[in-house]
Amino acid sequence: MADALPAGREGGVPIRLVIFDFDGTLSDSGDWFLSVVDELARKFRFRTVQPDEVEMLRHRSSREVINFLGISRWKMPLIARHLRKLVGRNAHQIELFPGTPDLLERLADTGVKIALVTSNSEANARKILGEQHAARIDFYACGSSLFGKAPKFRRVLKKMGIAATAALAIGDETRDIDAAREVGMRAGAVLWGYASEAVLTAHAPDTLFREPQDILDYVAAHRG
Repeated sequence: MADALPAGREGGVPIRLVIFDFDGTLSDSGDWFLSVVDELARKFRFRTVQPDEVEMLRHRSSREVINFLGISRWKMPLIARHLRKLVGRNAHQIELFPGTPDLLERLADTGVKIALVTSNSEANARKILGEQHAARIDFYACGSSLFGKAPKFRRVLKKMGIAATAALAIGDETRDIDAAREVGMRAGAVLWGYASEAVLTAHAPDTLFREPQDILDYVAAHRG
């Protein structure tokens, strides 16, 4: 079951919107990313990740990982753009996490709106989701910068006419929690993605999700 944490911002406002991250939350792209990180490091001249460092980095915040790799802030948009192109060419190698299709179907059936905010492109997300599952998402706000999700969150809320207090953002990294907090939304963190449970807990999301069913249970409990 979901682990509720004492960070609560929800009060008694029912959840009307769930905003998902994509990579590491809905799509299992971690192994694929590790397969291309050396190529990225050579092209953009940052530190490569050694096999024995992968687990250590899972216990670091998003900003700490960037600092460890020595990536300059001005390079990040260039890296993101190149990475989106690589994903587009290799989307067939990236699969959804088990349970993602059922999660999206059952969540849509509850009447809750679903949005996607990701640094990946909409075309890539739709390709990996497949036409049927992509159609369950009501709004796409893609191509965000690595630490630029908050403006995308605000755009989604404005376009959909939903207050921040009635929205739940779900991701797998500390930056997802930080962006949700900046906008005033509830933050949920999945434990099957990139960051470790310890570092996510330290960033005090409203809840942790150990499996997709936990998301459905949490939304059902906060639908009013």
